[in-house]
Amino acid sequence: MTDPIALHATLLTIDTHIDIPWPDGPGFLDQTKRRVDLPKMQRGHMVAGCFAAYVPQGPITPEGHEAAYARAIAMLDHIRVMGQDRARVCTSADAIEAAHRAGATVIVPCVENGHALGGDISRLAAFAARGARYMTLTHNGHNMLADSSNPRADLGDGPTLHGGLSETGRAAIAEMNRLGMMIDIAHVSKASMLQAAEASRTPVMSTHSCIKALCDNPRNLDDEQLDALRDVGGMINITAVSGFLRAGAKPEQITPQDYVDHIDYAVKRIGLAHVGISSDFDGGGGFTNWRDAAECAAMTTELVKRGYDAAAIAALWGGNFIRILRQAEAAAT
Repeated sequence: MTDPIALHATLLTIDTHIDIPWPDGPGFLDQTKRRVDLPKMQRGHMVAGCFAAYVPQGPITPEGHEAAYARAIAMLDHIRVMGQDRARVCTSADAIEAAHRAGATVIVPCVENGHALGGDISRLAAFAARGARYMTLTHNGHNMLADSSNPRADLGDGPTLHGGLSETGRAAIAEMNRLGMMIDIAHVSKASMLQAAEASRTPVMSTHSCIKALCDNPRNLDDEQLDALRDVGGMINITAVSGFLRAGAKPEQITPQDYVDHIDYAVKRIGLAHVGISSDFDGGGGFTNWRDAAECAAMTTELVKRGYDAAAIAALWGGNFIRILRQAEAAAT
């Protein structure tokens, strides 16, 4: 049987969605109470993390849009210097792979919630210039781009605002394709997700979702959505949020076995090439034996127990994400 700890130490492991404390909180370089900091990444052999400039949904007003854009820019600027000279900010597949070969820890910037654009798609260029490799189209609440899987009654949301994507949302996807940014469909409604998969010239992905057939939560993807991801060459990155893994469960009630059940389902439904791993650490993710970045090997251990070989585990932990990133880069103009 493969030694999972030895195997884990060789892998290019990419956690496709991590939050950061903002605007105040413990730093990244030293051991902290954060679920992800540099010492924990190094101990757990988490080679790369996609760190999100998260913008909560606010009012769809000129003032709300300006505040959201300012927050996203400030967070991206912070992410770019977060590792200083002790970790590498990487914005291409080649750079991530080169950093792995050099034994370096990798920071990949991204943006969570297209509300950050304020309806002005020209601002995507500023995100791309700061290294953002993907943008999540919505968060909780509808925005100018698309409908969310979780409407916000406190913001006046009805079940739908656009019937999926807006025309601005479609234009934003085209611009992201042009810039080589990946389209993240986590948090969007089913209609938005299916329309985005069709509209994008490159494969879309969910950077942090789970399987609706195993846990009936609005944030999870059903079989039709999974099939759509497969059909466009995209992927779902299973996330470590307990309530998305098992209905009503608390983090201490969830185990790596529960998590890999979702991986198994997706692999059997749409194929190994369309599945990956994410934690949503410091944004709600974490459970028994995978409480922080230092415990990433627990996931490799469970995958080995399930019969996944080294090549399959390498694909799940980062290879599939790298493939989709290369496709986005190749389509850029």
